[in-house]
Amino acid sequence: MSSNVEVAPVKESSARPAWARWARQVGSIVRLEVAKNFWGKRSLLIYLLAFAPVLLLSVLAVFTPPAREWQSLDGLNILYAAIYGGLILRTVIFFGCAWVFMNLFRGEVVDRSLHYYFLAPVRREVLVVGKYLSGVLTAIILFTLTTTLSFIALYLSRGTEELSRFFTDGSGFTHLLIYNGVTALACVGYGAFFLLLGVFFRNPIIPALIAYGWEWLNFLLPPLLKKISVIHYLHSLVPVPVDDGPFAILAEPTPAWIAIPSLLVVTLAVLALASRQLRRMEIKYGGD
Repeated sequence: MSSNVEVAPVKESSARPAWARWARQVGSIVRLEVAKNFWGKRSLLIYLLAFAPVLLLSVLAVFTPPAREWQSLDGLNILYAAIYGGLILRTVIFFGCAWVFMNLFRGEVVDRSLHYYFLAPVRREVLVVGKYLSGVLTAIILFTLTTTLSFIALYLSRGTEELSRFFTDGSGFTHLLIYNGVTALACVGYGAFFLLLGVFFRNPIIPALIAYGWEWLNFLLPPLLKKISVIHYLHSLVPVPVDDGPFAILAEPTPAWIAIPSLLVVTLAVLALASRQLRRMEIKYGGD
């Protein structure tokens, strides 16, 4: 009887070190990869891409165009929604995530350094999670900063006093918080997709460009096909609706309580697929 009583604690205690070890390994990978993402030889391009909208809107804030959209806060709300949806979300964040996440594994293959991870006593699933979280952390820091600075730069064209009132008495803080939340979700969703491309394809640029075309042409797709994209769910969450023009096929925005869990579930599924593929991956540097 005593031996039967002791069996359960043995199994429970043996499970705890495994989870603790995986968590420590994920933390170590994240710390290593974040440093590489911010200071590595490929980081310059991501900085140029991230701060291009900030520079553009800063110049426009100083040399304000005479268009009527720049003459009121309501006009600036619509203008920023268009800039965010067309430039920041569809282009800067899209290609920024492509650069960060596709290089997590494909860059290691090009540098002939991925075998060091494969030789280490680390599960492939743990490696995927650690690298993915490092990319998410990098992308969220950079692109929420892009979103915040570009938002402030645009509204500074109305002067510091009106900007202050917009944040304290108006909807400025709420809008900025929502835009940054959408940016974070974009990094989560696009990041998983581009990590998967980096694992599956030796040259992921062509699939990434096809995906870019699909995201850009989303406004022309019928409502059912619109939902097979990340941009549809992100546009459903922005505080100011984006006008896609007279040729757009209208579709009802997906409610936040559906859009956010849907993106997260698809992200987990994509990461599981990437982990499965990585378990089968063999290092063949000569073929790359």
